[in-house]
Amino acid sequence: MKIAKTAIAIIAALALGTGIAAASSNGNKYAMSGTIRGETYIMYQNHMALYTYDKDESGVSNCYDQCAIIWPPAVMAAGTKLGENYTLIKRKDGTMQIAYKGQPLYLYSKDAKIGDISGDGVKGVWRVARP
Repeated sequence: MKIAKTAIAIIAALALGTGIAAASSNGNKYAMSGTIRGETYIMYQNHMALYTYDKDESGVSNCYDQCAIIWPPAVMAAGTKLGENYTLIKRKDGTMQIAYKGQPLYLYSKDAKIGDISGDGVKGVWRVARP
């Protein structure tokens, strides 16, 4: 069932012309790598691109308040099993945020559809997450 849902999402994305070619979850249904327009990125469970913030420290999010409205953290329930290189970090409000190799991951509120990576390079401190 999980494979079928992923396949449907990829087919739908291709039909929309986003250029998503493949997705690989490596046993992790919450964050996965995928190819958008020929480049590999980390995507959230909804297949939206995830981002890192240069002002974060390993295992520590520094994006709160207005920042977190524009850049919502990719969150999961405590105890969620994630794939290799993915961990959960505790935010100040107690929610658990997904991190890749220690870097907290975020969505971008202005990305409207699968394949959007419009947050890459914003203010010189936001980067699309790459495996």
